[in-house]
Amino acid sequence: MEQLRPFHLAFPVDDLALTRKWYTEVLGCEIGRESNNSCVFNFFGHQIVAHLVAIMPEVEGNGVDNKIVPTSHFGCVLEWRHWQEMSSDLLEKNVEFIIEPYIRYRGESGEQATMFFQDPCGNNLEFKAFKDDEGIFLPYS
Repeated sequence: MEQLRPFHLAFPVDDLALTRKWYTEVLGCEIGRESNNSCVFNFFGHQIVAHLVAIMPEVEGNGVDNKIVPTSHFGCVLEWRHWQEMSSDLLEKNVEFIIEPYIRYRGESGEQATMFFQDPCGNNLEFKAFKDDEGIFLPYS
């Protein structure tokens, strides 16, 4: 397989200044290009772009592992240690979680550490980690 390349994701926000502050101060992202209507972030080596909108879209949820997971969300698969550090950091920063950090599918294929939270505009983010990266694409047992 070729070397993995960064992905690109555009997402809506209704407050660009607040978004810029949150992604830099809470997640530690660096800012790239920006204008009055958009802002590019270095999101763990990937390019995400916040685009200013008048109204944020509504998001539904689905049941997963006895929890309601927002159907529209994005995030990163982190190294196990980095996920643990990040979850501790977010707890210290009093980030309000949709789903607090926990281990999903414990003892099954696809076991993973996961957590869900929102940015200040209501976009849902999930960060997860696998002790073995082969678990990323394994079917559930």
